[in-house]
Amino acid sequence: MDIFEDPQSTREEILAAAYRALCAHGYADLTMERIGEEFEKSVSLVYHHYDGKDDLLLACLEFMLENYRVDTDTGPPSDPSAAMEAVCDRLLLVDAPPDVQQFVRALIELRGQAPHNRAYRDYFTRSDAFFQDRIETIVETGVEQGVFRDADPERTAGMIHTVLSGAFFRYATVEGDDWLADVREELRRYTEQTLYLPDDDAP
Repeated sequence: MDIFEDPQSTREEILAAAYRALCAHGYADLTMERIGEEFEKSVSLVYHHYDGKDDLLLACLEFMLENYRVDTDTGPPSDPSAAMEAVCDRLLLVDAPPDVQQFVRALIELRGQAPHNRAYRDYFTRSDAFFQDRIETIVETGVEQGVFRDADPERTAGMIHTVLSGAFFRYATVEGDDWLADVREELRRYTEQTLYLPDDDAP
């Protein structure tokens, strides 16, 4: 993942090592020692900064979310239709590189800790709210610009986000991904029927 390619501090080097180790081993088989194997400096330095693997993984997730927030905090999109397509493609892993695919599988393992771990539950609650809010902003902007139908932004965003979340779970827990193309096509059909105005009706 691009944000880990050029770490700017020891902390970022540790987070990058945690990301690589998580992708390679998954959550269940991940240990601080394995994270240390991905870290060019002493594993004792990892323990100096973080109490354990959950503390470190949560810090890694927060770092990734904050970077995504900064990268996408550009205000309302100038082209809501293109923005919606980009969100759907990104979250349905269209053309995703192998390390991102591995991370998605590991991410579902981390999400599985949420029912019994408040720290993970709090993180995923905020993460879900963030991504749904981004989709809601796209819908609101499209309605305001007159390029989307008069849809309810919150309900529409909730529907799309739920479909995308379900696709993540299925992708991570079944063999094969031939079904992804069908889901993408049906989601495109949903957005066309629910949001997009016909070309002759658009301003």
